[in-house]
Amino acid sequence: MVALAAVMTVATVLVCSLQDLPITDPDDDVAGAAYIRFPLFLLAAFAVDVVPRALWRARREQERFAVAFREVLRRRWTREQVRFTLVGLVGWYVCYATFRNLKNAVPFVNSNLWDKPFERLDHLLWFGHDPAQALHSLFGQGFAAQVFSLIYVTWIVLIPLGLTWALVWTRNRAIASWFVTAIAVDWAIGASTYFLFPTLGPIYSDPRSFAGLEHTMVSGLQKSMYEQRTVVLNNPTGHHTLQSIAAFASLHVGLMVTMCLLLELWAVRRWTRILAWVFLVATSLATIYLGWHFFVDTLGGIVVGAAAVWVSALGTGNHDGWRPKLVPDPEPAAQTTLGHRTEASRRA
Repeated sequence: MVALAAVMTVATVLVCSLQDLPITDPDDDVAGAAYIRFPLFLLAAFAVDVVPRALWRARREQERFAVAFREVLRRRWTREQVRFTLVGLVGWYVCYATFRNLKNAVPFVNSNLWDKPFERLDHLLWFGHDPAQALHSLFGQGFAAQVFSLIYVTWIVLIPLGLTWALVWTRNRAIASWFVTAIAVDWAIGASTYFLFPTLGPIYSDPRSFAGLEHTMVSGLQKSMYEQRTVVLNNPTGHHTLQSIAAFASLHVGLMVTMCLLLELWAVRRWTRILAWVFLVATSLATIYLGWHFFVDTLGGIVVGAAAVWVSALGTGNHDGWRPKLVPDPEPAAQTTLGHRTEASRRA
């Protein structure tokens, strides 16, 4: 993770310097500056992890809350765990921020759009049909639009929830480091595909095909993203914002493929794995239906997601030869993973 963050930082500095673009904190206009968000995030995550456990322990053991709090804190937040969480959080944020800045630079580095070739390829793969129009005919353009919009927004929430679980909740550092690194690798590979094959996506290259869709919460997001892109292209240095339009490969699909494969490799409960695969299919359909991506973007996302699992496995030591395989954490720490709980975690 640290090495990847360093590489992406160098790449961002180089690209932005050559294109005379500012390096911007991607979300400070929405959620405040990073030096404010980070402490608040850590404090909230810490409270959610420790306080409920302390309350439960105090009730179960018939002891004062302060005593229970100290005991839970001692068990859950060792010096090694604090260091692991801080390094993981900072490394993740550096990868995310550099990814967003690299994505912002795509139209300045390569303005040769691939939307038309990808549209023709989509029609070829779908035997002369347009994938989005086919889905509109199959599901309709009213209630289905609301459902697919909800699926899309739910995916947006999954990533921070997954990172919170990995860096704060679980004590299985082998799994946590693999997950966080895999997400970062997805971003790194995805940024590369953006530069190689710049695309806007069907909603922007052919908006008339989506004019019949019922207005949803995603509609406003699509409009605001295009407005941000226009602002940045017209005045790259005059506005404190980033353009975020780049369709190939679909990281919505890529990140979900990564999650699904990791859950399989971790051998978690069957219902969890099935739910993840179902959500992957739903996410893929949603991105095509709503016009975010071409069908070939989803195929590219599958490749990116699978590659991220393999690369991150090698980078975190979770492999047997060249084959990804979970290598258990040698430290006998209290661990909580998806579908697996140790005796130590129950006592905490």
